[in-house]
Amino acid sequence: MLIEVLKSKIHRAKITQTELDYVGSITIDENLMDAANMIEGEKVLIVNNNNGERLETYVIAGERGSGMVCLNGAAARKAAKGDIVIVLSFATMEFEAAKKFTPFLVFPDRNNKIICD
Repeated sequence: MLIEVLKSKIHRAKITQTELDYVGSITIDENLMDAANMIEGEKVLIVNNNNGERLETYVIAGERGSGMVCLNGAAARKAAKGDIVIVLSFATMEFEAAKKFTPFLVFPDRNNKIICD
């Protein structure tokens, strides 16, 4: 049996900008992506703690070390600069493997720099 489980989580990242006139996605600092074991093009669920919005999109790699977390395209209407979001990705795996799997958890500081993982 296959089940879907949490693979990666960036907990409480701050939106640094929104770009409405851009191909839809979320741009994330490559340091955060690496720490969360996320790759460019990966599907993610974004939860906005400020307004309760949830949306699915895909990841675009942002400049390494920039702290960038930017919602692009139509997703830009779901958050404002300064909003706090949780970025989640999931994986499908065999039930027994899922029991042993540990998700990658990242807790950025107020500037989206990694403080622990």
